[in-house]
Amino acid sequence: QVQLVESGGGLVQAGGSLRLSCAASGSIFSINAMGWYRQAPGKQRELVATITSGDSTNYADSVKGRFTISRDNAKNTVYLQMNSLKPEDTAVYYCNARIQPTWSNRVNAYWGQGTQVTVSS
Repeated sequence: QVQLVESGGGLVQAGGSLRLSCAASGSIFSINAMGWYRQAPGKQRELVATITSGDSTNYADSVKGRFTISRDNAKNTVYLQMNSLKPEDTAVYYCNARIQPTWSNRVNAYWGQGTQVTVSS
């Protein structure tokens, strides 16, 4: 079984910072991309940032310049450094990874359980 476990969410004031972590574990053959998505109440889940195994990144326009995604391939872990947080960043943040398990020749998308980020005014 492949699992993604997220941590680092919490409550901060506007202008503050948080660092989210997501570690993949289990029967993993390879990981070709990891990323972060978020979902606010009454909203659709949206892309925040992604990173490939070659460290190519992309960001949503709303977080560009404030958030930084990074990856430790040896630890199968992706991070999201969130600076200059705004109340509109409040959401459940979900980790996503494109993973080929050892028991399959197909790449599948896996999701973490989500971690709450709340930014107060």
